[in-house]
Amino acid sequence: MPKPESWRLNPASYPVCAEFQTRFQDMDINGHLNNVAFAALFESGRVLINRQVRPLGERPANERTMVAAVEINYLAEGHFPDPVQIATGIGRIGTSSWTIVQAMFQNGRCIATCDTVVVCRTDGAAKPLRAAMVAELEATMARPVSLPPP
Repeated sequence: MPKPESWRLNPASYPVCAEFQTRFQDMDINGHLNNVAFAALFESGRVLINRQVRPLGERPANERTMVAAVEINYLAEGHFPDPVQIATGIGRIGTSSWTIVQAMFQNGRCIATCDTVVVCRTDGAAKPLRAAMVAELEATMARPVSLPPP
C-alpha cells in the first residue's frame, strides 16, 4: 500500500478528534494492539462523526446508510494501556456515498489511517444524497494541514 499523504498524519487536518482507551483484551500474542482492535477503535470514531452529521431522530424513515468498504493502513504498532486519539473527517462526497477519512494517534504519532466508504440507500436503492445531507457532510470535511518540517 502506498504511504498516506503527509496531511493525513496531522490531527489538525480533521474536524473531529476523540480519545479512546485501549483495553488489555485488544492485545495480540506479541503484546501489540491487534487488527480487530484497530477496526473497533476506528468504528467508534466513525460513530461520533455520523451522529454529528446525521442525528438519528432527524433521518427520514426510508433512508439507511451502510458501510461499503473499509481500508486500514497500519503504520506502527499500538500498545496497551496507552489511549489513542481518533481523528475523523469527510474526505470525499459522491452522488450517493461519501468517504470518511481517519487517523489513529498514540503518544503523539500516527499509527494507522482508515478510509471508509458509506453508501446511502433510500427506499432500498442507492439514490442521490439529499442537499441537506451534502451540506452537513461538507461542514465536516477534512482539510489538509501539512506537518511542519522536522
